[in-house]
Amino acid sequence: MRRPLSVLMTITVLSLAIAAVCVVPPSDAEELKAGNGLRWYRGNMHTHSHWSDGDDYLENIADWYQKKDYDFLVFTDHNVLAQDMERWVNVDRTKGKRTAYDKLKANFPEWIEERGEGESLEVRMHTFTEVADHFNKPEEFLLVQGEEISDSYGRLPIHMNASNVREVIPPMRGEGVQETIQNNVNAVIAQRERTGQPMIIHLNHPNFGYAIRAEDLFPIRGEKFFEVYNGHPGVHNSGDHQHASTEDIWDVVLAYRLGELGLPVMYGLATDDGHSYHRIPSRDSEPGRGWVQVLAAELTPAALIEALEAGRFYASSGVSLKSVTSSPEGLSVEVAPEADESYTIEFIGTMSDFDRMSQPVTDEAGKEIHTTHHYSGDIGQVFKTVHGTQASYTFTGKELYIRARITSDAKHPNPSEINDLKQAWCQPVVGPGVKVTE
Repeated sequence: MRRPLSVLMTITVLSLAIAAVCVVPPSDAEELKAGNGLRWYRGNMHTHSHWSDGDDYLENIADWYQKKDYDFLVFTDHNVLAQDMERWVNVDRTKGKRTAYDKLKANFPEWIEERGEGESLEVRMHTFTEVADHFNKPEEFLLVQGEEISDSYGRLPIHMNASNVREVIPPMRGEGVQETIQNNVNAVIAQRERTGQPMIIHLNHPNFGYAIRAEDLFPIRGEKFFEVYNGHPGVHNSGDHQHASTEDIWDVVLAYRLGELGLPVMYGLATDDGHSYHRIPSRDSEPGRGWVQVLAAELTPAALIEALEAGRFYASSGVSLKSVTSSPEGLSVEVAPEADESYTIEFIGTMSDFDRMSQPVTDEAGKEIHTTHHYSGDIGQVFKTVHGTQASYTFTGKELYIRARITSDAKHPNPSEINDLKQAWCQPVVGPGVKVTE
């Protein structure tokens, strides 16, 4: 199996002080299942609108997700918050042009504020607060303010989403990919600590521009999430012959964080990264491709963030789960099946004695390519495969972690990549006796 590679193991002293605490898996099993005051909430955490490079208005986008039975939606426009300013736009100069405007006028005829006419027609874009006040209903639907912090190092795009952010965070820059990531993480944590408002940050589409290597994520502190699935057709979830897939990156990161550095796991998200809302389905970056199912006590930003940080969620591009049970003994999964679909459940992990050898990827001229290195097939092994709707894996005592991937035999109705199947990804469970720091 092709695996991305080796690692610069030096961890610089961070400006953010984080206390080290030894953590072992809980003594009791934790079952993620609706009931006893908990329920599953479906949400998308990566969304763009006319406030940056999306082709529709906040209202139309919120209306689409609400009607598609989503429970929450995070707006994450690039380096801007859709609030704190009055903004008028020329209808014909927006990305969605008359198509988006006509939809807005049909959906919200009493809501529009406009001026001018013909080619000079302008409309006021409502702020996030105004739209949230219109749509939010307790336990029915929730809009969350977010931001895609769109940074870079040289020509490498480094994008991170902050959810429930209160104030815009400018790109923090850095003297390398790893430092750029850490600086942006630190900025979100600093705002959270200063304001007392719960918020989280996650790494977006690591294979966009093939900018992020697994090695860049090994030593990052204070960041628990990255997108294992992103619905944009240009982000290379599957990689190619030279570049690791996002799942391969996930396994390499887990192996080295747990097996070498004693750092916590990173959780995998599925998101839309929606930009295009008017021709569904098509090969544009559209809504409805990937989401998270979060088990929480209530539909509030604080409750959702608490559940996400505790790993009480799974990622999906079409498969629904009835329950996920984790314990020091292992991991169990039960699918909520759809008619005429069959399922394959794979338990994937890495043993503590995995082969640490790795090598850089080179081009035809022998020059090293900026990409995740090749690693041993010991990393991210499929330990068990079950065809059905229920399956369990029992730890042998040697695993660093185990995670589950569930794949339907049904094709995704509007895939990010051609021939994608509907899938779900459970969060990794740390093996018994493995110690990590937080």
